Amino acid sequence: MNHPHGDLDVGGGSALALVLRLALVLVTAFVAGTGLVRPQLTTRRVRHFALALAGLSAALVVTSVLTQEVNVVAAVVHVVLVAAVPLLLGRPAVVRWVSAALVLLLVIETSVGDSGVAFVVNTVFVAVSAALLGVGPFRDLRPLALSLGVVLVLAGAVRLATSGIAFDRRIYESGLGLVLLAVVLVAALTLVLRNGYVVALALVAWAALPAVAVPPSLPEPGVPVLVDARLADRVVPVLVSPHRPGRNLVHFPASAGNGLRVGDVPAVPRAGAPGTWAEVDLPPGRGEVVISDGAETVAVRVDPGTAPGPGPDAECATAALGTLIAGLREVLTSCPSDSLSTEDSDSLQKLVGFLKAKGTAGIRLVTDTSPRSTKAAELVRASGLRIDDGKRPDNALVVVSGWETAHEALTRAGAEQAESPVYTHGLYVAPWLLHTPIATAVTTVSVPLRFDPREPLPVGYAVAVGNGFGGEDPTPAGFRAWVGRPSDGGVQIYAVAQVSAMPMGPNEVHGPGMPMQEELAGQWVPKATVVPVSPLLS
Repeated sequence: MNHPHGDLDVGGGSALALVLRLALVLVTAFVAGTGLVRPQLTTRRVRHFALALAGLSAALVVTSVLTQEVNVVAAVVHVVLVAAVPLLLGRPAVVRWVSAALVLLLVIETSVGDSGVAFVVNTVFVAVSAALLGVGPFRDLRPLALSLGVVLVLAGAVRLATSGIAFDRRIYESGLGLVLLAVVLVAALTLVLRNGYVVALALVAWAALPAVAVPPSLPEPGVPVLVDARLADRVVPVLVSPHRPGRNLVHFPASAGNGLRVGDVPAVPRAGAPGTWAEVDLPPGRGEVVISDGAETVAVRVDPGTAPGPGPDAECATAALGTLIAGLREVLTSCPSDSLSTEDSDSLQKLVGFLKAKGTAGIRLVTDTSPRSTKAAELVRASGLRIDDGKRPDNALVVVSGWETAHEALTRAGAEQAESPVYTHGLYVAPWLLHTPIATAVTTVSVPLRFDPREPLPVGYAVAVGNGFGGEDPTPAGFRAWVGRPSDGGVQIYAVAQVSAMPMGPNEVHGPGMPMQEELAGQWVPKATVVPVSPLLS
């Protein structure tokens, strides 16, 4: 059984990339250390040994250039420096500078993405390892080796302490934790054994660290779980919400495909919701959910605690996802459907005023039993517009329910419109229903919004949630949670139309919200346009 933590990740390459990296770091460190610590040695044995290692290092660089995506300029510099060290042995003043430059190049090559403390610690560990490898068996240098060994252990300990996993069970349950422990323990052995082989092993373990996946944060009761689970050769994003004892939803994006199971429960589509979902019961306390695709299984840690929480709700899960994508780990205490917000109440009031101004005779109102929908229905009924239970040609359809009921109502309305003229004053949904499965259930639908989905902030959220959860489409609940505050703009009516291309002149630049291609990063409703069809409503 695989786990979503501690797996090797060689940057999308292969095992060859990792082997080349480790071998190149080790061999080059031997050459650089020789020039740093023993620059005055000119015996044939030392020179031949250094030349052989330099040749091997150069061969590894050439192999990397031919098989991997490697910066050619850096590769050439590496070859020149590593070849110069054995040729300059016996000229201490020169070879030490060349060796120092080679160590610096090693530091750069092993610290990609590091900054601050991580960069400093990597610099110290690589430089000290190279020096220790250069010390070798020479007894007169053993006091130096002892001092360098102490520094090596301290550098490893700092890396462990700043890893973020040093003080919890991930230190012994994850691959990263085990490799970090190995680095510190093997570095400590250099103080006892003072052997080049031990130093080499410590350096190999250190160089392997970037290839080990960082384990996900430990689950906290009430904080929905978001992890990337590895099934065979693919990564599947997983969201567990509300992460409390009892009934929970396990959500996968559409890009994860069909056929996934959580335990014995298949993940299936839900009306009005993206991707697939499995309803499972979680017992109190620490545990795991096992996800499978028929061939492979992976365990995802959970810890729902003992306290009760919100019920399983897909919209609520996407709100939690927005919070997690924003980098926050907050206990989920309520769901958007638990109450009608002041902003949504104002938007619905202005929608009703807009319909009155259009001369709409009456509306057909779609609701459900949630507190938000109940309050919204009371607001609409108090407007004075005629409310009809049946369909009438001069009506508008207004949907203020949750996702599932809204999807069913709009799907039915689309079928009715295909048979005869109904809802000639249009189809309207509440602000919380601007979501792909609902907005695309009919050809055109309108929604009162306090933000423009084409502006940078909403587009930024759409990109972030897509990147963070397998191409997931944005939702208003997720956007509000991601931003951390309600939208404060004026209310406009926006129309969502399933149009993938707009007719334009040959030199005309397309307008915002009217993409000329079907897929565009940051779209709120892919393969559709979302454009304002009213001025700001007062």
